[in-house]
Amino acid sequence: MILLELFWTFLKIGIFTFGGGYAMIALIQNELVVKREWLTTQEFTDILAVSQMTPGPVGINTATYAGYTAVMNQGGPAWEAIFGSLIASFAVILLPVLLMIVVFNYLSHHRDNPAIEAMFRVMRLAVVGLIAAAALVLLNGASFGTFGLNTQFVVSCLLFATVFYFSYRHKTNPILLIVASGVMGLIVYSL
Repeated sequence: MILLELFWTFLKIGIFTFGGGYAMIALIQNELVVKREWLTTQEFTDILAVSQMTPGPVGINTATYAGYTAVMNQGGPAWEAIFGSLIASFAVILLPVLLMIVVFNYLSHHRDNPAIEAMFRVMRLAVVGLIAAAALVLLNGASFGTFGLNTQFVVSCLLFATVFYFSYRHKTNPILLIVASGVMGLIVYSL
């Protein structure tokens, strides 16, 4: 039963997400953590971290890991969890791929239509809002620790500010920032 629910859940997430993988993070979190309680906030944060570091689209990676973890948390065997990860990955891309084929054919014939241009201007604003919602999902106790002057919270805030500064101001390579953050976390938390 969970495999069918996974398929339906990720099919909805895939078709209602505009703006790519980061825009779907809030939807995945709402469906899997809040509504269905298949994942804890900590598990979702961990899945998201691994999804961002793994090569490939973050939305598909998140669906893959979340599908696996959801089945395992429901007491399913490992083979069913692997099947759950495949179903979630397939469902999240099925309708968007079909929709893109149809939209591409339509837009190639109506490229200069003012209504189409206006629609894309509005959709860009919605995408910015969805990505901002994804950022807010990550501002939780599992990512930053509990508010106060404890070590995890202070280190997390300093690391966030440093990475933001170097990314925004100096356009530092994101891979370098990820590696440097991992090394810093290893040093600080192993002390």
